[in-house]
Amino acid sequence: MDIAADMTDSLQAFEMLLERHRGIVLKVARTYAHAAEDRADLAQEIAAQLWRAWPGYDPARSFSTWMYRIALNTGISFLRGDSLRRRHAVPLDEDMHEIADERGHDHEAAERLRILDRFMATLEPLNRALLVLYLEERSTREIAEILGLGESNVTTKISRLKQRIREHVTAPGPR
Repeated sequence: MDIAADMTDSLQAFEMLLERHRGIVLKVARTYAHAAEDRADLAQEIAAQLWRAWPGYDPARSFSTWMYRIALNTGISFLRGDSLRRRHAVPLDEDMHEIADERGHDHEAAERLRILDRFMATLEPLNRALLVLYLEERSTREIAEILGLGESNVTTKISRLKQRIREHVTAPGPR
């Protein structure tokens, strides 16, 4: 095969995997950017970073783990790089209403999502990434690999996050 054919095959493989796992990009973008325009920008930046890193992807390893690592690092950089956006970021209630509508007007579920979204907005970037992966039901080993932490560190951090969530939910006052 010639170089052009190899590049075309590589591009097609990348596009297929990106489409299959696009939910990861959207979740990370939603976690680190609250305004619709910012989410779109971040999703685009994640896709660009994934493409830049694509030549280094090892097909013997899990694509979703590789993708999460790049997406979360891009999200964290996005959040750190724009402190003004971070200070003014608030969860968009319209997103919760859309989710509730999709679930048959389940307002109780929408309220739980609002609470979780507000809680996540208070977390520092690493804990936010950890919670996203935990909610995705990723294994402790996979979370550790994606975030570059030890498994025992992941277990401890998850336990602490669960406690903070319980405290957040039971705390008096507006949520």
